[in-house]
Amino acid sequence: MVNKLKLINEMAVNNGTKIVLLVMDGLGGLPLEPGGLTELETARTPNMDALTARAALGLSDVVAPAFSPGSGPGHMALFGYDPLETLIGRGVLEALGIGFHLQPEDVAIRANFCTLDGDGNITDRRAGRIPTEECAKRVEILRQIQIPGVQVYVEPVKEYRFVLVLRGPGLEANIPDNDPQLTGVPPLAIQAEDAGSEKTAAILRQWWAEANKLLAAHPPANSCLLRGISKDPGVPRFPEVYKMRSAAVAVYPMYKGVARLVGMDVIEHSAETPAEEFEVVRQHWDEYDFFFVHIKKTDSYGEDGKFAERAHVIETVDEALPTLLGLKPDVLIITGDHSTPAKMKRHSWHTVPVLLASENARFGKPGKFGESACLTGTLGHIRHVDLLPLALAHAERLGKYGA
Repeated sequence: MVNKLKLINEMAVNNGTKIVLLVMDGLGGLPLEPGGLTELETARTPNMDALTARAALGLSDVVAPAFSPGSGPGHMALFGYDPLETLIGRGVLEALGIGFHLQPEDVAIRANFCTLDGDGNITDRRAGRIPTEECAKRVEILRQIQIPGVQVYVEPVKEYRFVLVLRGPGLEANIPDNDPQLTGVPPLAIQAEDAGSEKTAAILRQWWAEANKLLAAHPPANSCLLRGISKDPGVPRFPEVYKMRSAAVAVYPMYKGVARLVGMDVIEHSAETPAEEFEVVRQHWDEYDFFFVHIKKTDSYGEDGKFAERAHVIETVDEALPTLLGLKPDVLIITGDHSTPAKMKRHSWHTVPVLLASENARFGKPGKFGESACLTGTLGHIRHVDLLPLALAHAERLGKYGA
């Protein structure tokens, strides 16, 4: 089987063209009623709509039909790494996202503070989205826990999220989440899926039991759920594979983590809004060939079932878009890492709308950027893993294959 990344590397050329990948997290949506509009179709997006006159539109499967992807696989696919071949745990991404210096043998866990009732059932998987300062206070409490024979690191991330890292000999990470992804039920048991991971599972069971004792007096974050238990597998470096100086502009640590994992520079900034993030890109425009720009709230509001708020975030992105357009990127891709319809309140398997704007695009019929228009767009039905190669081709950064 041909190694696709190796082939792309052999064909890639550095011609100075610029590519922007704008990711509105969880962009794909659903109508609330049959025959209605999705969040993207509901949003007023005159700038994106105008782009359709010089863009190819399409729909993309993140992993494969019927698979509801996590954010890690979604972004790895967007960066051209097949998520069926390269599965990166959320723990690694969160740890790298906050700048934690993972060692090769470390096991990293992304954790959510949550709320349990008196019967031990989950009533809120995100503890009411407690603010980051409350997260930090509880992390300080959890740092009291010591486990013989292993170093334990606990670091706050953002809002209800924190990172747990175990460092010691003989640790493996083939352990499922103890988050059942449901409310009204207890957390799952922490069980290893192979003998090599049993030591890690035993440590986590002990740590989690101690954590519950310490957190019991601190509602709404009176427990925690352990997710994405993982080690850094090592992947080919994005700048070397694609021969592009590459940078990420993101607010949430997890997305900084996935960028660091593949070797992108993460631009440090204090931006919070789409307009502020786009200004960061403008300030660093001459330093890089490729920019990954991440917008989080489209996903958060989807998980909370807030249809109108999702549409409003999309509108704020559109309002700020002239900053990016004024930079005249050779290729601009607007898409999501997966779908998070407010109707479902979770990640879903639905295809994600894609807009690829370039002077080299096969233009379709101008109109409204949304799922319905993308269904008949000239880009067709593709996979996320093919978007980055398509961006390279439209930027004339890929040579000819074969004689």
